[in-house]
Amino acid sequence: MRKAIVALTLLGALAVGACNFNLTDPNSPPPIGPNATPDQVRSAAVGLLVALRVDVTRWVLNNGILAREAYRLDTADPRFTTELLAGPLDPSNDAFGGGQWATEFRAIQSGYAILKVIGSAQIPAGQQDAVRGFVHTMQAVAFLMILNSHTEDSIPIDVDRAPNQPPAPFVTNDSAYKHVLSLLDSAQTELQVATAFPFNLGPGFVGFTTPATFLKVNRALAARVQAYRASPFAPGAGCTACWDTVLTDLSASFLDPAAPLDFGAYHAYSTGNQDITNALSQDPKTAIQLAHPMVKDSAETQSASTLLDRRFLAKVTDRKGPTDTIADTLSLACLQSALSWIRYPSPSSSIPIIRNEELILLRAEANWFSATPNKAQAVSDLNFIRQTSGNLPISTVTAASTDAAFVNALLHERLYSLLYEGHRWVDVRRYGRLGQIIRDRPNACSVQPNSGITKPDTVFSTLPINLFEVQPRQ
Repeated sequence: MRKAIVALTLLGALAVGACNFNLTDPNSPPPIGPNATPDQVRSAAVGLLVALRVDVTRWVLNNGILAREAYRLDTADPRFTTELLAGPLDPSNDAFGGGQWATEFRAIQSGYAILKVIGSAQIPAGQQDAVRGFVHTMQAVAFLMILNSHTEDSIPIDVDRAPNQPPAPFVTNDSAYKHVLSLLDSAQTELQVATAFPFNLGPGFVGFTTPATFLKVNRALAARVQAYRASPFAPGAGCTACWDTVLTDLSASFLDPAAPLDFGAYHAYSTGNQDITNALSQDPKTAIQLAHPMVKDSAETQSASTLLDRRFLAKVTDRKGPTDTIADTLSLACLQSALSWIRYPSPSSSIPIIRNEELILLRAEANWFSATPNKAQAVSDLNFIRQTSGNLPISTVTAASTDAAFVNALLHERLYSLLYEGHRWVDVRRYGRLGQIIRDRPNACSVQPNSGITKPDTVFSTLPINLFEVQPRQ
């Protein structure tokens, strides 16, 4: 990692001109160092934000494929139908098996570059604290992206090291979760004494542009991390006391049943000059990124209607043009789907970091499993999401239901509420449900000898540790 981790504070900031971050010169930002000017601070902070979003579209897609929520039927790159579905996962590259690693650590390292010099920056102390709180929060997001895709108790966290130092030691996933929480808690302390951000957070943080309001995002993220730690299966630690902490953090977050369910923090994209677009956006008629048929088959019908779950209809459509009458089924390597994603309809569509709908579902989960459970409230929150977001009838789950029945209901709501946002693989894994994921090719793909599929599909629980991390430690 020592060679792979290079500060991206400058490179990331090159690509933000169209997102209204108000940089002096987004195409050639000044470097940050001791005695940084306000413009240099803005460039570096926005560079961290942009560096963080680089890997997000790949995470959403690969997470969906690993969980059989999505396909990418791409004749130009068969690894989407071979490596990710049947294996073996290749740890020697950063695109598939070895992914969700180097990019995130580069973002983390760029944060350290800011933290080392922000104390001498030419901005007031209250703004310096705001920058620290922002950086620590974004570093936590990056670490969580790494944790979400790796469950082998082999995560380096002490990565702020010089190139001539030995590699950071691997720690357990629970130690890494605790590190993420320590970053978020440090940020909380810094944001509580901060006065203002000396930069524009951009269109992904509408409603969270002050330290006090950004702190609500920070606490929302802390609630998610605590829920992951509390989960009974790896990489969760079965931390039952964490459920009460989830509720505490949610009380300080932006959770609000009266607010729009989409209200939250986002990774922003655009078609502007020097910016990057959302690679998950596509024309439904020619789409190669498709929803797994299970997504439609498992959708319930709306109340007093034959229409499917409103969440499904908002995110998935038939693979056809506006004047076509029959969907065009795309087939490749014994896989097929006629369902196109429309979750991100525009190249400028944002991807959620965390939003209100997830927080309500986290509250349901925590209330059910809390040491002092409020199962009636948990069921009420599930039904609120079903009715408000899906236009579905109330659930058959009651406060007297078993834990297994509640988890079934919870995972169903999380599937459709957080569809194609990078959650499904994490959710089924943390509740020990990987065995329920569909193996589309249990007997390989013998009917298509040239497909490259010579063995049955596999449901993976983790990505392997990238080879460039393993070799220096041997």
